[in-house]
Order: sequence, then structure tokens, then C-alpha cells
Amino acid sequence: MKLLEGKTAIVTGAARGIGKEIALRFAEQGCNIAFTDIAYNDAARQTEDEVASYGVNVKAYASNAANYEETQNVVAEIAKDFGRIDILVNNAGITKDGALKRMTEEQWDAVIAVNLKSVFNFTKAVQPVMWKQASGSIINMSSVVGVSGNANQANYSASKAGIIGFTKSIAKEFGTRGIRSNAIAPGFIITEMTGVLPEEVKKEWESKIPMKRGGTPTDVANTCIFLGSELSSYITGQVFHVCGGMNM
Repeated sequence: MKLLEGKTAIVTGAARGIGKEIALRFAEQGCNIAFTDIAYNDAARQTEDEVASYGVNVKAYASNAANYEETQNVVAEIAKDFGRIDILVNNAGITKDGALKRMTEEQWDAVIAVNLKSVFNFTKAVQPVMWKQASGSIINMSSVVGVSGNANQANYSASKAGIIGFTKSIAKEFGTRGIRSNAIAPGFIITEMTGVLPEEVKKEWESKIPMKRGGTPTDVANTCIFLGSELSSYITGQVFHVCGGMNM
């Protein structure tokens, strides 16, 4: 029996990177996939094709996760297309790093909107569906820097810390309806974004990690499978550090 057989998941920001890997690994476990990204482009179409190869239902939706009205509309469309929503993975995120003394209001607002407001938008939109089902798992993508902070990432760290507070609050609100809410705090994960870093920078990061390597998108996706499945049926309000021991 596959761990997510017959379930339907929404994964935001899944045309590439960690979001794409989550969609693929969920599909491998029998989960139907509705995923969103800012545009329906070649990357989204390729993800759609790769997910479909596992024999599950899949559909990509162009939607700005930071926009409340767009999110309400796309979730209503997903609920109509798939009939139910069992798992929500709030993965959409951006960075606009820089020292606070040089950080612009636009850099602050953009990161808070995409990283934090999107979590509110999608959770608010799926609540009526999950409430009616009296079941559901909400998985929010935070970060180790949301726990410990990081120089030159005040906006990103604040957004990811906010996600942790939101996750715990929703766990307390939704628990009586059998809806779970947990967060994942990835560490240094090797993706397209981090893959372009100079080798010496990567080595410096890895030297701080007890396991002496960067993580992979699969490491994060496997944790999502656990949290989306019935294996974690009595776990809510928790933050799972997927960081090779970088944060303890």
C-alpha cells in the first residue's frame, strides 16, 4: 500500500526545486497533485508531465500565492477539479537578501508577501474544505534561519519565523477537526539556487553541518511524505529540522 494512496495534495511553488520534488515523491506514493506556480510555463508543463508518469491525476495552475483573491479562486477551482483536498504544502518562497541598512521597503514587502502572506492565503482558502472533511494535513516550509536568524536575511528570517508561529497557532485552532499543522525547517539544501554558489561558499556551509554535506530536495520531500501520511496522525504543531544537525 502506498502511503498517500487516493489523497489529493496542493503544493505551491512546485514548477521547480523543492516543490517539484515534493510533487514527484507524493505522486510516487499514489497522491493526486494540484500544484501552483506564478506562471504556466515550460517548467510547469514539464513537472506536470513527470508527475503524470506515476499514473496519478495532476493539474498545474498559474496563480500568485501572495494574492488573496487569486488564491481563493484557485483553491475553489482545485476543490472542484479534484473533489477533495487532503494535504496542503505551503512551499512558495523567494529571497531578496541584503544588509538591513541597504534593504528597501520593496525587498521587505515582497518577501513577507510571497513567503508569509501566501501561507495565510492558502490555509484560509483550504480551511472550509478540510473542515467539512474533518481531516487534513497542512505542511508549511519554514527554514533554519526562521529559528536562528541570519545576517543579511532579516526579511527572509522574519517571514520564516512568522510561519512557525502561524503553524503552531493553526495547530491549536484546527486540532479538534482532525486537521494537523506542522512546519519543516530545511537547512542548506542543494537546489538550482544554491547550486550556483561558489565552491568555497558551499564548502564553508558544509563545514558547519555535523553530517558534512548539504541536504537534497528528496530529504525534504521524504519528511513531507511522513507528515502528509497517516504515519504522523498524532503529530501537530511541530517544527521538523531537516538540516543534517546544523540546528540542534
